[in-house]
Amino acid sequence: MPEITGVSINGPETLRGAVLLLIVGLLVTGYGAYDYAQQSSALTKAVEVDAELLETGVERESGGRRSGVSFQPTVRYTYEYGGSTYTSTNVFPANIAPTYDTEDAARSVLDGYESGDTVTVYVPPGDPDDAYLRHQESNAPLLAVGIGLFFVLGGGVTTLRRL
Repeated sequence: MPEITGVSINGPETLRGAVLLLIVGLLVTGYGAYDYAQQSSALTKAVEVDAELLETGVERESGGRRSGVSFQPTVRYTYEYGGSTYTSTNVFPANIAPTYDTEDAARSVLDGYESGDTVTVYVPPGDPDDAYLRHQESNAPLLAVGIGLFFVLGGGVTTLRRL
């Protein structure tokens, strides 16, 4: 394989490493596909419920795409469903939450939401403790599928070479 500015792109050196890369890729791909299916189900089957918004914010995370830092909107709210009271922190229906390159971009997701407000949240009837605030699809699970497939491809090709 070619070298790019002194970095080798040959993949793992051993068959064991190649198989491990393949397995990790399959796991990430599978989880991303599962999360996308779960998100799609939640978007089509959820029921609207009133909730009390307890807090909003933005969390800073290291390891972002460009600057090494990313930001994620955060919420906490309580709601009643089926005679029980629940608390949730989900902004979107997917478990793999999107992140943003700037704090302002993450904060804009929560524009119009203030602590103490009564807001509409969406409750999947089969999983009432997994409500979410924004009835909006996230592409984060598909990004996980793509990353997983990259590892599957790299691990698969390297495994075949090592056999």
